[in-house]
Amino acid sequence: MTASPSTNPLHYLLPTMLVVVGLIHLLPVSGLLGSAQLAKLYGVAFTEPNTAILMRHRAVLFGLLGVFLVVAAFRPALQAAALVAGFVSVASFLWLAWSVGGYNDALGRVAVADGVALLCLAVGGAAWLFLDSRC
Repeated sequence: MTASPSTNPLHYLLPTMLVVVGLIHLLPVSGLLGSAQLAKLYGVAFTEPNTAILMRHRAVLFGLLGVFLVVAAFRPALQAAALVAGFVSVASFLWLAWSVGGYNDALGRVAVADGVALLCLAVGGAAWLFLDSRC
């Protein structure tokens, strides 16, 4: 006898992982507040207006992705797309950080957060595949 979706703990694993990854992606939204907040986040001074504009826009994009990930946690039809979007986001940053190297401590913390997000996505993705294969 198999557990019903509401009693199977795996049913809650993917949504939980998507919420965690969504919250991680929402952290940089504080960069919208300006260059001082961006400097706190990334350990780099953003005094040049063009760079500050680009980084503040990046904060908006992370906000959109973070909200999408959280919404997808509660909308099963969006979960596969959320897994892919989250994976591309964190894997691309981790690959860039690894391939370029020489980053500061603040970006090192971002890499750790993205590593946690990648682990959450892997766990959530495995749960999604397992549950999908049982349907």
